[in-house]
Amino acid sequence: MESSKVTAPDGSFVPSLLLLVSGTLVAALLGALHRLGLFYQLRHKVDKASVRHGGENVAAVLRAHGVRFLFTLVGGHISPLLVACEKLGIRVVDTRHEVTAVFAADAVARLTGTVGVAAVTAGPGLTNTVTAMKNAQMAQSPVLLLGGAASTLLQNRGALQAIDQMSLFRPLCKFCASVRRVRDIVPTLRAAMAAAQSGTPGPVFVELPIDVLYPYYMVQKEMVPAKPPKGLMGRGVTWYLQNHLANLFAGAWEPQPEGPLPLDIPQATPQQVQRCIEILSRAKRPLMVLGSQALLPPTPPDKLCAAVETLGVPCFLGGMARGLLGRNNPLHIRQNRSAALKKADVVVLAGAVCDFRLSYGRVLSRSSKVIVVNRNREEMLLNSDLFWKPQEAVQGDVASFVLKLGEGLRGHTWAPDWLEELREADRQKEQTFREKAARPTAQHLNPVRVLQLVEETLPENVVLVVDGGDFVGTAAHLVRPRGPLCWLDPGAFGTLGVGGGFALGAKLCRPDAEVWCLFGDGAFGYSLIEFDTFVRHKVPVVALVGNDAGWTQISREQVPILGSNVACGLAYTHYHKAAKGLGAQGFLLSRENEDQVVQVLREAQRQCHDGHPVVVNILIGKTDFRDGSISV
Repeated sequence: MESSKVTAPDGSFVPSLLLLVSGTLVAALLGALHRLGLFYQLRHKVDKASVRHGGENVAAVLRAHGVRFLFTLVGGHISPLLVACEKLGIRVVDTRHEVTAVFAADAVARLTGTVGVAAVTAGPGLTNTVTAMKNAQMAQSPVLLLGGAASTLLQNRGALQAIDQMSLFRPLCKFCASVRRVRDIVPTLRAAMAAAQSGTPGPVFVELPIDVLYPYYMVQKEMVPAKPPKGLMGRGVTWYLQNHLANLFAGAWEPQPEGPLPLDIPQATPQQVQRCIEILSRAKRPLMVLGSQALLPPTPPDKLCAAVETLGVPCFLGGMARGLLGRNNPLHIRQNRSAALKKADVVVLAGAVCDFRLSYGRVLSRSSKVIVVNRNREEMLLNSDLFWKPQEAVQGDVASFVLKLGEGLRGHTWAPDWLEELREADRQKEQTFREKAARPTAQHLNPVRVLQLVEETLPENVVLVVDGGDFVGTAAHLVRPRGPLCWLDPGAFGTLGVGGGFALGAKLCRPDAEVWCLFGDGAFGYSLIEFDTFVRHKVPVVALVGNDAGWTQISREQVPILGSNVACGLAYTHYHKAAKGLGAQGFLLSRENEDQVVQVLREAQRQCHDGHPVVVNILIGKTDFRDGSISV
């Protein structure tokens, strides 16, 4: 029997282990040195004598991107960037509530096709913007929110107004970043601006801690003790603080590219376009529904309008697409959308979404061939697993797709009887509106008749802002935008309170246009204080408040179903007098002067031309115009 032999350890094992351990320690040390910024500081120096501050870097990027307005409610965390923007010629417009600042930026984004920008202070300043940011997300508006924050060293240590802001905004934004060094401001903002406009547009958030915005000497005074503490621990802490300060400002003022980055906008493939052309060419009763995405850059609205007219397909317009075809284009069908969709044999959903607005797709006929185009795949196919199926689903830019359809079908015509059938249904529905307008209400003015007179009075250069429930829902059937990008509503989120901010942004973008706001009295409560903003910044707008002393869209269902009007009642408040108290002009319309509706509207218009914001408080009664409308 052979005895077993025990093999001695290889003599090379110990040196290998030592080499591995040494390598690990070296790697850890190098990683620590990198995180502390020591390598960067060897190549990039700190200009300790400079009085420049990070706010200047923010302003430079905004200017390079063509930003003309910065909306804000001031706070110490963000003062440097506000001052720097003003010095570079960016108009800083302060509001009375942070949510209004974001709504104003949203309006700028929608009307100009650029990024709208708002800046607010840390903590409660940012939490006050959450509703507006969610609204921008659902409306797909490219909005940049700049938020102040506690200094980089004091976060999570109980500093004033310090919360986890990043966790709050990540679900709402396409891009979120917290700047940790002054040199990172420029590249971070450029990336944020590109993200806001690429793909499906949406809001972005950049957090700017206070120590990346203020000058070196001020941050040094706050961060590093004037008299170094004694002892090893004290000297170690002092070294860490001094190094942190140096890393904050190293390379801060070195030149960097500030201009826009390339955008990524999806496009339909030629094969997809050709298949859709073939489907549409065989249609007998084609119909197109255009949504807000159709008005996104880079296609100018006039080119899209020309393509739609060349195509010759009857259209329904929704969201920002309202007004695309002007006031009286024969292709624009306004009423009886559900019935028309049921009869159509080919439906093109061009930026329209099968959510509650299209009854989750149930309004589409099972026998219809549906072409859907949208930049966002999830939105494009929403509810297609339940109530409808697309024949062709195209992920791409809507307006570019419609232009290609128009080119591919140039010269093709459809039988005129289909369009005439739809127009006749429109005429019949509008006749019922006239009949409802002629019926007196139990008290005050008939809102249907008032809105008909508003429609007759509005100028051709009007931008319409709508904010409310029942009164605005009625106006959507009766008041016609005069042209493209002349209608602002909250969008799919149905947010109340957008009016003041939207009007502010709209008038600044379109100083030569008249901005008319249609408010429900409930919604107007959110925006009333912003008439102080309009007065201070010399922004003349006209607000028409449909005052029926209640949350009528809710009570319309709540009372008959549940038998109570609890929490639905308001008062016939003197909103016109409140406006006067804020420095604006105010007028009252009621049954006592119902024969002077047009005269009062004209006087409001004249006052607006003279530079005064105006509120017209219109006391209205109840009608059955919107019976059956949804509120949930």
